[in-house]
Amino acid sequence: MGHGTGGHRQAYALVVLAAGSYTCLMFVWFSLPAFLSTIIADLDLSSTQAGVLAGAVPLTYIPLALFSGLAVDRVGPGRSLAAGVLIYGVAQIVRSTAGDFPSLLAATLLLGVGATAITFGLPKLVGVLFPPEATGRPSAIYLIGASAGSALVFAVGRPVLGPWLGGWRPLFFWSGVVAVGYGLCWLLVTWRVDIDGRMAATDSFSLESVVDDLRLVLSHRELRLVVVIGTMYLLLHHGLQGWLPTVLESRGFSAAVAGQATSLLIGAYVVGVLVVPTLADRFTARRLALMSCGSIAFLGVVGMIMGGVGGAVAVGIVFAGFGIGGVSPLVRAIPPALEGIGARLTGTAVGFIFAVGEIGGFFGPMLIGVFHDVTGSFIPGLVMLSAGALVVVLAGAMLRYERR
Repeated sequence: MGHGTGGHRQAYALVVLAAGSYTCLMFVWFSLPAFLSTIIADLDLSSTQAGVLAGAVPLTYIPLALFSGLAVDRVGPGRSLAAGVLIYGVAQIVRSTAGDFPSLLAATLLLGVGATAITFGLPKLVGVLFPPEATGRPSAIYLIGASAGSALVFAVGRPVLGPWLGGWRPLFFWSGVVAVGYGLCWLLVTWRVDIDGRMAATDSFSLESVVDDLRLVLSHRELRLVVVIGTMYLLLHHGLQGWLPTVLESRGFSAAVAGQATSLLIGAYVVGVLVVPTLADRFTARRLALMSCGSIAFLGVVGMIMGGVGGAVAVGIVFAGFGIGGVSPLVRAIPPALEGIGARLTGTAVGFIFAVGEIGGFFGPMLIGVFHDVTGSFIPGLVMLSAGALVVVLAGAMLRYERR
């Protein structure tokens, strides 16, 4: 695939279409953080329960990510993406009917099951459609699609669609319906284009092949360092996106302004996604890029702590978003190019990163809620996030990855 203009264009068209699975996912996923203050009031939740809900999707990655990555490597990205979209679409519809914390948590965990297929299916799709040296741009495409979904739910979903539809429950229902419709369309495209038929011969689900793949991935030194970086990236990413609107509302911002400020975080994230990997590859400096992005994210979170309600908060949000956005594509781009990993084990390697990394993705938002219950302030949680950014700097300094 990709040999010739027609095939090249079709490959990009498929990636653009597949990026819609990430757009829908992030809209559905972050619809809960966008309406978190309202849901807390409606269901009478504590801050700890709200933190658990905000971190529930990352929580599902911890036990499922490795299996999901192995499955994607064997089943193929086309069918995997379709299954994932249909699962999280149904889960979002179920969330719209939840009447208490346990039912909302159960539906959110189901949403996380579908999300794993998207997280690992898209890198696998790019690996199938493009040669290793040409995966940077298509990877940026689906990451931008993800950012578009989360930006839309904060900038449009909360302040515009929510009031127009009649609240968070109708928005949850209709966004789930749209996701299911998209999933069915993607399934038709998968059958017509035969995306999974383009894969090279893959291993079976035999115990021997699974154990061999796991042994290779788990023992890889550079990949283990990427796992540390990925854990801190997810702690920062989910912690900020899960709580930033509520943090800003606690400082006196209106719900609309808080949502738009969170969209500013996502906009800066997109800029980081686009700019950092391009510069890192041009100057063969991914290690330096990781350290720089961690430092920028640290300064951003500190600015949010110190800024109160002034302009420093906006500057801090931009810095934090840019730094986190720069780390995001590097965490995904490094594993396929590592010696011994390659395109064949991309799903398994990324699954390993997220299986461990989503421990940070869960504890980030959960601990912010716990700290708030204990202290009555969001500052301890933000201090924790700033420490996570420093860990990215230190782990990046230890990384000895060089682009092949």
